[in-house]
Amino acid sequence: MMGPVISSRDCGSRATAVPLVVSSKTKAQTHPPTSIVLPFSNPKSQLALFNIHHKFYRSRRNGVAQSSPKMVTYSASAEKNNSAAKKLRLILDSPGVHQGPACFDALSALLVQRAGFDYCFTSGFSISAAKLGLPDTGFISYGEMVDQGQQITQAVSIPVIGDADNGYGNPMNVKRTVKGYIRAGFAGIILEDQVSPKACGHTHGRKVVSREEAIMRIKAAVDAREETGSDIVIVARTDSRQAVSLNESLWRSRAFADAGADVLFIDALASREEMKSFCEISPLVPKMASMLEGGGKTPILTPFELEEVGYKLVAYPLSLIGVSIRAMQDSLAAIKGGRIPPPGSMPSFEEMKDILGFNTYYEEEKQYAISSSQMSRQRASSNVYGIQRRTPDDTEQRSQSPQDPVVEVITPEVYGGYGADNSRGPFSGIWSRTLRVKITGRDGFEKLDVRIPAGFLEGITNIVPALGGVNIKGLLDDAAEEVGGKLLLDFNDTVGDRIQVFLE
Repeated sequence: MMGPVISSRDCGSRATAVPLVVSSKTKAQTHPPTSIVLPFSNPKSQLALFNIHHKFYRSRRNGVAQSSPKMVTYSASAEKNNSAAKKLRLILDSPGVHQGPACFDALSALLVQRAGFDYCFTSGFSISAAKLGLPDTGFISYGEMVDQGQQITQAVSIPVIGDADNGYGNPMNVKRTVKGYIRAGFAGIILEDQVSPKACGHTHGRKVVSREEAIMRIKAAVDAREETGSDIVIVARTDSRQAVSLNESLWRSRAFADAGADVLFIDALASREEMKSFCEISPLVPKMASMLEGGGKTPILTPFELEEVGYKLVAYPLSLIGVSIRAMQDSLAAIKGGRIPPPGSMPSFEEMKDILGFNTYYEEEKQYAISSSQMSRQRASSNVYGIQRRTPDDTEQRSQSPQDPVVEVITPEVYGGYGADNSRGPFSGIWSRTLRVKITGRDGFEKLDVRIPAGFLEGITNIVPALGGVNIKGLLDDAAEEVGGKLLLDFNDTVGDRIQVFLE
């Protein structure tokens, strides 16, 4: 029986192939519909064959002969990445220009999603500022960017394109970087051709590697994608417009498209005419623009103008980090002046709780609530203490994580046999003394360390049930006249916890 027909952009659907439609603005020839029949019933085999076909299609699309395909290793991380990458590819295939603000942490990404954007970018400039408080000049590392990126991708359901700088080294480093970004859940990755240490876009001092090395970085990225069975979108960026010339940046962009890049990006184009020249090369490959807020070399165009020029994606790299810096500065100035930020400058506490999901959490928490009777039974079973004298051998330490103690606020009753005016017998001065109750778990971690007035005898068993059968009054009588602290009790209960009671 014939297997499903998969279109060149639809990895896993059963829809038939759709002809590629090219806008008349591009003046490009259209290719005939491209489809492939997958004879395998195993989804993993289908995905592997699809990736081989997808590489062939990209190369044929750009007019390049294809070498023999490489074997594909399918992984769970690739499956997760493919879901995000598929969403991003649908955006690339849909009409119009698509805006993507740049985030720098999980909260800013969540706000982008809540604002209704279809995707977002991570900004190396913003992450370096927010995570390190340092300029985007090569300080931040691959590991820090991947760690921050994973927090971001896990916080949202929209696809995220990750800024990977120059791949953090040579083509072999680029392969590792791409695979790491795939595991982190990124839908796309931006790779540039700068030397190390890199410089921030639209700043002076930028230098690029040779043409050959720049191309090899993109080829290494494509190979890493195929070796993992992923379909991550590769955005090839060149900084050669400032470092060399416009013609050099156009040449490199064509070469990146031929090497298999999915999206092209020339940073710091200096005019609308340069932007138009860029969009005319490799017309079937989507182009990305960066609208550097606050004053950069590239003209700031509206989404409608960018679409007219020929762009598909547009990034806004500094908006969120920029307004955050200004808002924090204003708030700190208000606090230092003895005020608080005005109501209109920040969301209410209720709004913040809603944004962060408190209400959703409370609703879901109800599914796991237990009744008060169940809780009482649990407490009773866990608080049954018996007295067992401590032995010298009982010093076992375990590497378990400590359990935070459950501390109840109680109002103990005063022991009725004694006043608080220091007028009776040896016990009368006990009101100036303190009982310290300390419980150390058998794993060596402290469970409880509390001090109470020594005259409060009733209710101490509410804190430590194991003391219920101990004549603490007698111990206090014996120690009432002693100067300094005294250890009154030191024993192990039935569950192995060490209980100590001191008179201070």
